[in-house]
Amino acid sequence: MQHHYDLIIVGAGLAGNCLALALKNSGLSLAVVEAASRRQLRDSPAGDRALALAAGTVQLLDALGAWEGVAEKATAIKNIHISDRGHFGKTRLSAAEQGVDALGYVIAARDIEEHLANLVEQIAVTCLYETRVAGVMSGRDAVNVSLKQHNQSLNLSAQLLVGADGGQSTVRKLLDIPQQVTEYGQTALVTTVRAGLPHLNTAYERFTEQGPLALLPVAGRQLSVVWTRGHEQAEALMAGGEAEFMAELQACFGYRLGELKLAAPRRAFPLSLIRAGTMVSGRAVIVGNAVHQLHPVAGQGFNLGMRDVVELAERLLNQRQNQGDIGSAELLSAYARQRVADHGKTISFTDNVVRIFSNDWLPVAALRNTGLAFLDHLPLAKKLLARHAMGLAKPLPRLENN
Repeated sequence: MQHHYDLIIVGAGLAGNCLALALKNSGLSLAVVEAASRRQLRDSPAGDRALALAAGTVQLLDALGAWEGVAEKATAIKNIHISDRGHFGKTRLSAAEQGVDALGYVIAARDIEEHLANLVEQIAVTCLYETRVAGVMSGRDAVNVSLKQHNQSLNLSAQLLVGADGGQSTVRKLLDIPQQVTEYGQTALVTTVRAGLPHLNTAYERFTEQGPLALLPVAGRQLSVVWTRGHEQAEALMAGGEAEFMAELQACFGYRLGELKLAAPRRAFPLSLIRAGTMVSGRAVIVGNAVHQLHPVAGQGFNLGMRDVVELAERLLNQRQNQGDIGSAELLSAYARQRVADHGKTISFTDNVVRIFSNDWLPVAALRNTGLAFLDHLPLAKKLLARHAMGLAKPLPRLENN
């Protein structure tokens, strides 16, 4: 195994593997470092979660050659129904109105994670599983990375280190990058239900005074549920039996899809907005969940991280083509400046949705319901909302090496 690479990517999850695929024809020497084994990643309960992929994200995956081969495991979202429990306001979006095949797709995280990992192992990249990052030291010309693989110590160097190792990023911690944490006082209850009636490829976003309830269409008559409640209510629902849980969920959603039946275990995750103080430190940059963790209300977390990865890849490809230093301060600073705008807009949109639609104060409820009702009758406004939901509100980066 060589000890110097052009690029070391820490994290063999969605972000890290997508970056490796984006650079597969670049001529850059790559190493991907992952603390877990392939089996641990495959068997993790986190693989059960449903990912809502915006149409723009699917376009980017297709450009990477990563959509073919997994598309058949995804369920198209052809309609989105947005409503406010106990109030009159509602808005409906449809793929047909927007002239597209789908507004997005829903896929099990495990399916796409496994597919990406298999693709990465087919390209010229060194994959180091069951390997932890123990130290990072960024110098003038290279970044040095200390690793622990079982009982063996390894020392690698590279022009650039990318931390794509998730919300608990070791790279971020070793670089002493601070985080800004905003607690929502909410917990996400996640499961899968089977509906009595066909979902017709419709995703439902129902807002309540306790927080939003999302039902995303998956195979057959099943729907993935992300139900946001206050901590105390969520704790009580998790402590109670399945029948009590389903009775509460049915009362919250209604009978639009007939009787709902539990089809998977229930899981609970506390929610907060987390942002890193910076994306860049020396010859290291962090991307995806290592930088930002969003409330799931708008389903934008992975989509935002995907744009991080593709934008970085595009800049690295250009730098490589011009025979420049891929870890230069100028390149990384320009990248960070570009991403700040997208982060700010996406995070502000998500945060505002949470605060406006988790509030039952009468004036706020009246305004949001009036807004939803008007929006349903304004084609231009609906088009703008649909393009935002599809991740197409701004031009997508292009990957010129694929």
